This record gives sequence, C-alpha cells and structure tokens, in this order.
Amino acid sequence: MILWPCPMLRRMVYLFDSFELDLVRAELRLRGTRCPVEPQVFALIAFLVEHRERLVSRQELFEKVWDGRVVSDSALSSRIKSARKVLGDNGRAQRLIRTLHGQGFRFVAEVGIAGGAIGKPLAMPSEVRPQAGPGAGESAARPSIAVLPFRLIGDAGPYASIAEGLPHELISELARCRWLLVIARGSSFRLGGDSIDMIETGRRLDARYCLTGTVEVSGSRLTVTTELVDTRVGDVFWAERYRGLLDDVHAVREEIRCSILSTLEIQIPLHEADAVRLSVSEDLDAWSAYHLGLQHIYRFNDRDNAAAAALFSQAIERDPKFARAHAGLSSVHFQTAFMRQSEDTAGETALARRCAQRGMDLDPLDPFVNFTMGRSYWLEADLEQALAWLERAITLSPNYAQGVYATAWTEVMAGEADAARRHADLAMRLSPLDPLYYAMLGTRGFAHIASGEFAEAAGWADRAAHSPGAHVLIAMIAAVAQVLAGNPAKGSNWADTARARKPALTRDNFFHAFPMRSPAMRSRISGALQALGF
Repeated sequence: MILWPCPMLRRMVYLFDSFELDLVRAELRLRGTRCPVEPQVFALIAFLVEHRERLVSRQELFEKVWDGRVVSDSALSSRIKSARKVLGDNGRAQRLIRTLHGQGFRFVAEVGIAGGAIGKPLAMPSEVRPQAGPGAGESAARPSIAVLPFRLIGDAGPYASIAEGLPHELISELARCRWLLVIARGSSFRLGGDSIDMIETGRRLDARYCLTGTVEVSGSRLTVTTELVDTRVGDVFWAERYRGLLDDVHAVREEIRCSILSTLEIQIPLHEADAVRLSVSEDLDAWSAYHLGLQHIYRFNDRDNAAAAALFSQAIERDPKFARAHAGLSSVHFQTAFMRQSEDTAGETALARRCAQRGMDLDPLDPFVNFTMGRSYWLEADLEQALAWLERAITLSPNYAQGVYATAWTEVMAGEADAARRHADLAMRLSPLDPLYYAMLGTRGFAHIASGEFAEAAGWADRAAHSPGAHVLIAMIAAVAQVLAGNPAKGSNWADTARARKPALTRDNFFHAFPMRSPAMRSRISGALQALGF
C-alpha cells in the first residue's frame, strides 16, 4: 500500500494520545521512541487515521491494505487486534479504534498534525440524527449532504442493486470532500420511498442538501436520473439524466459516478455563493465569504482579484483555522504573480507559497489546498515539485477536475505531451461546466503544439480563447497556434485582441507564465511571438 506519493511532505506526522504516526518515515513513535510494528499493521493504522472523519468498511480495508487480495475476515481481525495492542488499546475499551459490528471501523481519538491544528473526530454515525435544523451547529459553517437510495422504476431484474450500490459509492467518494459534511449511509438509507418530503428529510438528517435519483432498465438500456435538492426550501437546483447500455454496465456506472461527483464540486459551491450574494458583506460568516471569493477568483482581472482577496481575508478573520480560505488567498497571490498584476512578482510568489503552506498546516488532506501548493511552484518553474503536489491532490480526490487539469498543464510544460493530452481530456470530461474549462482547452492546444500538430493546436486554442472567462494569455496561445498552423491573419487578430486587453504584454511575460522545458517548443513559440510583434 502506497501511503503518500509526494516525497516532500516532511510535516505529515499525526499526533494522538502519546503517539506520533510519521507517514514519511513509516514510523510509529510513543513519546519519541519508535514502536516495532508490522508494515501491514502500520498501513492499517495509517489508513484509519487518515479517514478518521468517517466509518471505514471491512471491504475498503481489504481493498486498500491488502490491495484487493482475497483474505479471510480472521486476517483482518488479527491485524485490528495487533493494531490495538501496539496502541495500548483493546477490543473492550476501544479507546482509539472502535468497531461498529457489521459495518466497519472508526478511528475515534482526537488527532493533531505536527505544526498544525488539532481536529476532533466527527460524531459517531447514528441510526437517524437528532432533529436539529440544518442551520444549527457545524452544518451552519459548511454544507452537508445526504445521498438517499435511488428509486427503482419497473423491474430492473439483476440490475436492481444499482439503486443502492451507486448511492453507496457516492457516499464513500463524497466523504473525501473535506469541505462537505456527508451523512452516513446508516442514517440516509433509512429514509426513502416514492413520496419524500425533502424539507422534513433535511430537518431529520440535519442535511442542507439531498441527492436523490431513479434507476430504470428498459430492454438493453439503463437510465439513471438524479436531482440535487436544497432542503431549506425544497427546490431542485440541479438535475441530470444519464443513459447507457447494459452490455457495459460497470463502465456506465463508473462514468455516472464520476460525472455526479465532479458536478457536485461545482454546483454546491455555486449555489452556496448565490444564497449569500445579497447578504451584507460585514455580516458574512467565514464559509459564505469564502464562497463569494471563489466567484471572483476565476475571472483573472485586477478588480475581481482584489475583491477575492478581501473576501478570503474576511473568511480568515472570521475563522483563522479555515484551511480553504488560506488556499483561496494563495490563489489570489498566485494570480497576481502569474498575470503580472504587480511589479513585485517575487514577493507575490512568496505569499502564494506561504498561504498555501498555512492551509497545509491546517488541513494537509484537502485537495484544493494541495492544488494551490502545487501551483505556487509553477511560479518558480519548478515543475517536479509542482507535479508532486498536484498528483497528491488528485490522489486525495480522483474526480477533482481542476487538479487533473493542473497536472496536464504541468506535464505539457515538462514536455510530456501524451500524458498532458489524456489528463486534459479527463478534466474536461469530469467538469464540462468548470470555470477553468477554457484553461483545459488551452492546455489541450499546448499539447498539440508540443507534438508539432499545429492545425489541431489552432482548433483547440481558438475554442479556449472564445470560451467564457478566458484570460488574456489564452488569446496569446491562440495567436501563436494560428501562426504555427500557417494562418498569420488569424494569429494577428488574436494578437490584437490580447494587446487591446493588456497593451504591455511581452514575450517575457508569456514565457514567465508558461515555463516550457523543450528548447524546440520554446524556439517555435518564440519565433511566432516575434512574428506577431511581441
């Protein structure tokens, strides 16, 4: 079992009871003294600690710790017993590792991170949560979601299990989104049926959102319909229908699952921002200020970047331990340096790194925090470090489209055009409505430039530059691609567009933003820029 793909995580040491769990050195230490522990037992403890915010099923442990090999329940019980023994725990006390019979295991001790903040574990899952309103307690600070079992339409035959299997997979994957509270299956699966009152369901589960759906099998076709409901008012604000052939039901199910997960990453934050847009800014809580900041950060202009900085700073003032707000502020400084919105690019680069590091200290398992750390290395053209952090972001959340896109960008700058093309395609498939979709298209165009496929590059770059929200450097990419494709007039048009938006743009600005490794690629692009008058 590979615990961490990134070699630079020197701070990845968990603290609990009197123990230190050092994932980099693969050591368990008690008051500074190393404890002998079998590698598989160490992997088991590490996995439970990493996923302490939720219940871990026996099947998941078989898949992750034993790499999917067939082993007996007694083997797992033996490893759990060994883990408890080395931690000074036992099956009766269950101080650190708790068993939920028939369901799985949970690490329940208070855990801290060396150099970071201490976080208490979430409450143990219950059959149905207390009847608190969705605005109470922790759910007021960040959104919560309940995924209900999907309803079967007609006779699905052997495929009826999809109605429970797909929502169960979604719960497991959504639990990795650390900005979202996910109601446990044991609670949400008790509520369902044909006539669900969503407002009442939200109240009973203390869930701000509910995801529901239907599964229908007709001949050789499978149709899955999903709806995302705001339980505060009972309104459906996102719905989608997926269709596929039963001949490849597993691939269809996987595609549906990935699509839903990536869509929720976009739709819920957008809805959160819309809900608070009319609020008085001084009255915003940390979560609301953060989401409004996201609305500005993707527009890549001075005015919106300043607005995002103010909102992220307000979120940090309200909650200094809000890791994503620090990551948002890192994005502000990244953009200032990347777009040359300040003369002090070195200072902005240092601030981008510092804010990302503060986010890492607070929550090293958040994909967005890791994403911002990776992007901070772009600014220094340190592509190896950037790629390590970005790979870690998508390891933590494989459906994190922006992390996948940023990996593609880094790969194309490093000369790995084929890998970049695959990742760019995956990012666009995962998040077709992403605010950075134009950048995904631009990265695909860059990959074709790297491969010497200039006509294809021009097509992708044009699409990128025409896309909503595309910043001025995307127009420069389109200009370069058209010149290389033998279309100097179209290239000049895009160059004029870029100059109209930012007259002071130069070749140096372009290569500072896009630090490509290949001398041949750099030479081709430099010649095109020179021909365009940059």
